[in-house]
Amino acid sequence: MQAGDDGALRNRFIHETGLAAQVAAVIEPVLDSCGFRLVRVTVTGREGKIVQVMAERPDGTMTIGDCEAASRELSPVLDVHDPVAGSYRLEVSSPGIDRPLVRPSDFDDWSGYEAKIELSETIDGRKRFRGVLEGFEDGEIRIELDLDQVGRTVIGLPIALVAEAKLVLTDELIRETLRRAKKDNENSDEVGTGDA
Repeated sequence: MQAGDDGALRNRFIHETGLAAQVAAVIEPVLDSCGFRLVRVTVTGREGKIVQVMAERPDGTMTIGDCEAASRELSPVLDVHDPVAGSYRLEVSSPGIDRPLVRPSDFDDWSGYEAKIELSETIDGRKRFRGVLEGFEDGEIRIELDLDQVGRTVIGLPIALVAEAKLVLTDELIRETLRRAKKDNENSDEVGTGDA
């Protein structure tokens, strides 16, 4: 990471298309103003559509209370802008343990954990890669993987070619996610325990 690049590292490089992109354009500023970051929007179903909004706090956490608060803020804005025709159900959730990686900073934040990355174009005859994240540097995702002729090696994948990236659910990842959640709960308890 280079000085001055922090803002660019925190911007999403994965963007929705179609109806989901219209919803994202309406809700992302609202989430930002409430202290949340948009991770992903999906719109599914024909009748009784489901609009799923995946969001998080800047530290990567998202409690049930946060989901409820975000939903209360988003519902009236979606009603006013009406990007989704007809009735639909709004679902606000956390990214989950095997979360999608949508910002360059996600690859630094989750360095040391296994991920799957799919590219929009092939590199050396491959579009899919699975390995241990080694961070983000010079416009590339650094990932350690096992190459047939070379063995374990770290390669760089251009972020501009990434179509999808997500963490792989492992025991290590579950332990780390629980550790982070516990730390977040302890920090929020400390904030709320002042003498009046």
